[in-house]
Amino acid sequence: MHLSEQKGQRGLIGAFVRSAAYERRFLAKNPWDLSMVVWIPLATVLLIWWIFSNIQITDLPIGVMDNDRGPVANTAVRYLEANPNLTVKQLYHSPAAVEAALLQRDVYAVVIIPEDFSRNISSSKPAPIVLQVNAQYGTHSGIIQTSVQSVIGTLSAGVEIQRLVKKGMAPSQAAIAYSPIGIQRISLFNAATDYQQFLASTVIPALLHILAMVIGATTIGRELRDKQMGRWYDFIDNGQPDLTNIQNNKAITAPTSSEDDKTFAADNKPRKASVSVLLFGLLGKYFWPMLAYSLWSVLALWLATPQQAVAISSIIATYIGLVILMMLSFWLGAIFTLTSFSLRMGLSSTGFISAPSYAFAGVTFPYIAISENAQHWSDALPLTHYLKLHIAQLQMQAPVAISLSIVYGLALATVIAMFIATLLSKRALAHPERWGAR
Repeated sequence: MHLSEQKGQRGLIGAFVRSAAYERRFLAKNPWDLSMVVWIPLATVLLIWWIFSNIQITDLPIGVMDNDRGPVANTAVRYLEANPNLTVKQLYHSPAAVEAALLQRDVYAVVIIPEDFSRNISSSKPAPIVLQVNAQYGTHSGIIQTSVQSVIGTLSAGVEIQRLVKKGMAPSQAAIAYSPIGIQRISLFNAATDYQQFLASTVIPALLHILAMVIGATTIGRELRDKQMGRWYDFIDNGQPDLTNIQNNKAITAPTSSEDDKTFAADNKPRKASVSVLLFGLLGKYFWPMLAYSLWSVLALWLATPQQAVAISSIIATYIGLVILMMLSFWLGAIFTLTSFSLRMGLSSTGFISAPSYAFAGVTFPYIAISENAQHWSDALPLTHYLKLHIAQLQMQAPVAISLSIVYGLALATVIAMFIATLLSKRALAHPERWGAR
């Protein structure tokens, strides 16, 4: 009994090694598939980090239409230009020019100072300033509105304090009289409004999640598409056929001649596959993508952590969570393809699930503000839970214990998905008549 167990273990290890070797040969001879594993994710990580290399949004272009041209109006323009978030790109003199500039996106907003602006201030009459902002761009719009409001608030306070001082009030008393109630703002997290920390560090895992699901679908899907599922299983089970002497990669991936067609037609027979052999074979098949994406996860977290001091336990927990997310993505991609027996349907399903998942994760749009049905969908997406872990540990520096449940949940989901993929592979081997679907 002990010898049989040892033989069984050696057989499973052999299935893993042969499957990994099978996949290595394929990747070596197929540059596009190799790029999906190596170069595309690497380029994605570096490109996203470079895009957000300017960590703050500054110098948003706005225009000014000054119909007053008085001293207070000139001060307002100088204050707008001095604000670090804004830059006064141009002064306009007609509503038509303002409209054209907004439509052509030369500027994102226009501040209109009405006629008699200075005179109304001197007469203690209302003197509103009009802000026309292109609200189609939510981030730009929010920053511009906040900055302009801050500038005009400062200008208004200065004007009012000067008026009170002229009446004989002390400057300190005038300041209190103008604004008796103030607000003290304390930013608890991401106080520097760092967009690398806010967006780049969370967008990168989302894109890796999409790429990993695509790899998960294609790695097993191409065996179904090319009618090589049985050939692959025979090789990982007992090393037959011997692929080491095959020089032409097309002999591995797809039939190219009538002789090949006859061979594959004769090989289209059901297999009574061993679940354990299949499990280890799939682990070997996805070994190289798992190894590569573990390295890309290291790179992503290395880029995300230098901005602040993060506890090593938080980094480890986040890394484990990200690696598990990548593994789960591979298995989910495989499940979608194996369920439909079609690589095309598998890729469509992965795109439908993974591509919009970032929008439901609650990073850019508040989770509590979406509808109840959307919240249920968000809760079903693995990326949502990983990003909660990511933000809590790397940005909010929360205790690790708060996020351990997410790590356990992702790990459990990965194990379940792995066994489902194995059972679906067993079903696929039993139905060779469905191989070859595109």
